[in-house]
Amino acid sequence: MRDGLRREVIVLVGLVLAVDLVFGAVYFLAGLRSASDAVKLGFTVLWTLATLAVVLRGLTRLRKARQQTPSTRV
Repeated sequence: MRDGLRREVIVLVGLVLAVDLVFGAVYFLAGLRSASDAVKLGFTVLWTLATLAVVLRGLTRLRKARQQTPSTRV
């Protein structure tokens, strides 16, 4: 794996972990455990959309990095 690709993978994994850490902390610190089902559902949707945005950004950057890297396949 080229350095550029490796870096993009590490950034992608790091950002997904950061999103999960932030949303997990907000969930517990805001006391959402005892919130209504509608609030929990809204929070889950927001969390999922944030994760989706990070993953789509990362995969787009990975695709661009792969296209710029010369192929070593025969």
